[in-house]
Amino acid sequence: MWKRIQAITNYRKTSPSCDSDAALPDALNDFYVWFEAQNNTEAENSIPPQNDQVLCLTVAEVMRTLRGVNPRKAAGPDNIPGRVLRECADQLADVLTDIFNISLSCIVVPTCFKTTTIVPVPKKSTVSCLNDYRIVALTSIIMK
Repeated sequence: MWKRIQAITNYRKTSPSCDSDAALPDALNDFYVWFEAQNNTEAENSIPPQNDQVLCLTVAEVMRTLRGVNPRKAAGPDNIPGRVLRECADQLADVLTDIFNISLSCIVVPTCFKTTTIVPVPKKSTVSCLNDYRIVALTSIIMK
C-alpha cells in the first residue's frame, strides 16, 4: 500500500548529501570529537552524613518504570532496546533495583551509565556547513 501511495504522490526519498564540500566530513569529525574525550577522573565514594536519609527504590517502582519504557526510543551506547527492557521488566527489576540502590547509597553514578552516543542529524536536505546539523545525544535508557 505504501508503495502505491508513493507512486501516486510521486514521492522521492531525498537523502542529505555533502557533495559540494569534500572537507565537510573531516570538519564534522573534528567538531564532534571533543564529545568523545575520555573522562579520566576517578569516581569518589562519599559517605552521606549520619542524619541524612538515603533515597531507596523498591522493586515495584523499578518494574513500573521499566514497563513504561517507550519501545520506539533509540537504544543508547549499551545497545539495549527499550522493547527488551519493557518485555523483561519482571526479570530485570531485581537486578536493576540493586544497582540503583547501591549507586544512590554510595552517591556514585556508574561510569557505564554516563556514556552517550553523539549523532549529527541534518537540519536541511542539503548540507553545506556544520550549522546545518543538530546534535542528538543518545543516552542509555536505563540511565534515563
